[in-house]
Amino acid sequence: MNTLAIKIGGSTFGSADTTVEDLVTLQKKGVSLVVIHGGGNAVSDWLTRLGISTSFVKGLRVTDKETLKVVTAVLAGLVNKELVSAIWRSGGRAVGLSGADGGLILAKNKTQALGYTGEEIKVNVAVIEILLKAGYIPVIAPVSLGFLEGADMDTNLLNVNGDTAAGEIAAALQADKLIFLTDVPGLYDNSKKLLHKLSPQGAKEMIELGVASGGMVAKIEACLLALNKIPIARVIDGRAPHALLNEFEGKGDGTTISW
Repeated sequence: MNTLAIKIGGSTFGSADTTVEDLVTLQKKGVSLVVIHGGGNAVSDWLTRLGISTSFVKGLRVTDKETLKVVTAVLAGLVNKELVSAIWRSGGRAVGLSGADGGLILAKNKTQALGYTGEEIKVNVAVIEILLKAGYIPVIAPVSLGFLEGADMDTNLLNVNGDTAAGEIAAALQADKLIFLTDVPGLYDNSKKLLHKLSPQGAKEMIELGVASGGMVAKIEACLLALNKIPIARVIDGRAPHALLNEFEGKGDGTTISW
């Protein structure tokens, strides 16, 4: 079964977005799709509305118990269900999940200062495979089961970075390709020139030399992780009309990371 793992960033959605339309078109073509979504901007918006302060350490949100409640409600609730309902409304078949459902993602907190944030994760693909065989698109929010460093296993939820989750899920499924739909055309070098192809070593050096920064670091790290098990990862501009469909047809621009 050919499988595409697709990470959708919340910043790529807009009134003219064609991602859902492309997902449905590909599903009807018989393509096996797994969607992992973010939604950090929506989380930040709701935290602001509720008067809860938020901060980040190396791109990861510091998650206390109150923040975790909002993260869970917004990502596993609002964002996930809006995406699932949009797919059904467009004629597709999808099931919404969080990493906590079916023990899909087990996360471990490595940095106590981050609170309820999972950095090290393990994926159980059984639920995903069941849904794929039944003809559904699993749509996954990265809220996960986890435990804190130094604590016994319990039922705590942890907030996991969506890019990290996408990389681990793609690797666990041994997907044919991992695609990041972002709000930029791809990866750039120091002179702001778009890089069309990178080796894993070249991508790693972009991080080490500080060429890549901010949220792009997590995406590159996720690509490198996934490339231990999959042949190719792509970073493309999800804002472009029919970016996903063009990618499938080999007409997309962006950056390829592969061996």
